[in-house]
Amino acid sequence: MENFTPKRTSLFRRPFVRLLLVVLASLLMAVNLNTFVHAGGLYPGGFTGLSLLILEICNRFFGFQLPYVLVNTLLNSIPAIISFKFIGRRFTIYSGFMILLSGFLTDLIPVGPMTQDVLLAAVFGGLLNACAVTLCLVAGATSGGTDFVAIYFSQKYGRDVWNYILAFNVVVLCVAGVLFGWDKALYSIIFQYTSTQALRGMYLRYQQVTLFIVTDNPQVAYQLIRDETNHDATEIMGTGCYHRSQKTILYSVISADEAHHVRSRLKELDPTAFVNIIKSHKIQGRFYNPPKD
Repeated sequence: MENFTPKRTSLFRRPFVRLLLVVLASLLMAVNLNTFVHAGGLYPGGFTGLSLLILEICNRFFGFQLPYVLVNTLLNSIPAIISFKFIGRRFTIYSGFMILLSGFLTDLIPVGPMTQDVLLAAVFGGLLNACAVTLCLVAGATSGGTDFVAIYFSQKYGRDVWNYILAFNVVVLCVAGVLFGWDKALYSIIFQYTSTQALRGMYLRYQQVTLFIVTDNPQVAYQLIRDETNHDATEIMGTGCYHRSQKTILYSVISADEAHHVRSRLKELDPTAFVNIIKSHKIQGRFYNPPKD
């Protein structure tokens, strides 16, 4: 059997790199809130949007202003405690640092609208928000709020729940629409939809794909799947119709972000293997998700 190099620790799991990514994500988040979000009068949804909504209610109806960092930190305190207990300690610590730093930067960075076009603010603000959240997730952290919920259910049940989070955010935005006008709420839905779809395209960890590998060297392909993804596979015997030769089909489900690497490595180890990768919309049963640290 061919020897395989064990999967190395990712560069993005080194403490300094993780901290740097979280700082960059915090800066992007704060700049986005003080440019695109402020310019469009948008409510991004989730706990960020809820924080902005509370600030606006206090300002308009009660005549006083609260620091963004205070409101956002208080809202995230309970999800953070749950995350610390059920998801991971270092993951929660980095996430807490992200929440605090982005909050302080939001209060410190001057507000400066980049555009007066609300539609442009909604679209590009959503893209910038997705970039900030992606940096967090790559670093093994999150921007808090509904992200804690999404990661918890994805890790526990192996389901892609970003669209459910989008539905929850729409409810939050409807409240903003009733209080402050439907035009801003509808533009905010565009912001959140853009952010959610961009995030799903940039970060694939919690999406699954199905691998069908037709090969003459099933042990090589199986060992690669085991070593690189920690997932198992099912071996199916088949017959090639053209040459009537015996073939082995390996069936496995892995994370979408692992598929490209597995396909590239298999091309080196077994050039004649035929690989078909299919997006899995829903799986039931045991599926390995790497635990948060």
